[in-house]
Amino acid sequence: MSTKDRTSDETGSKDGGVTAGPNPPAGFEESTNRGPFTTHNGPFFHKINEDGSFVHAFRAAEQHCNGMGIVHGGLVTAFADGLMGTAVWRATDIVGLTIRLNADFLSIAKVGDWVEGTATVTRATRSVAFVEARVQVKTRPILHATGVFKLMGRHQKAR
Repeated sequence: MSTKDRTSDETGSKDGGVTAGPNPPAGFEESTNRGPFTTHNGPFFHKINEDGSFVHAFRAAEQHCNGMGIVHGGLVTAFADGLMGTAVWRATDIVGLTIRLNADFLSIAKVGDWVEGTATVTRATRSVAFVEARVQVKTRPILHATGVFKLMGRHQKAR
């Protein structure tokens, strides 16, 4: 099924285009305070669970795909990098810059899929944080990533 054949319930757009603002599942809201790279590649959504954990997500659109019609691995990797940066910020109150990112591609996502991800800081020292991210479509994992982030002490949250 092409994107133009999709209903407004699937894409959030009356004209069938997924770039017009797809409807997220209940509990998600659009992430509007992202940097220009992420904003350009979105829209992206987020929610905070009752236990304090977070989930970021996006509805896969044609603009996210490679020439074979599957979501581009570079987009999924950049998405995972953002997940890990968010986890660092939430766990340490300090901005983290990516030093290393390792990604294992486990499956694919296609146009119309709701792609979700989350990340957890597994260890943090005074200068670096170690993070693990998971990206999935429904319960099917599509990417597992690990990363190391440099903690930028001068960019702490105001207390």
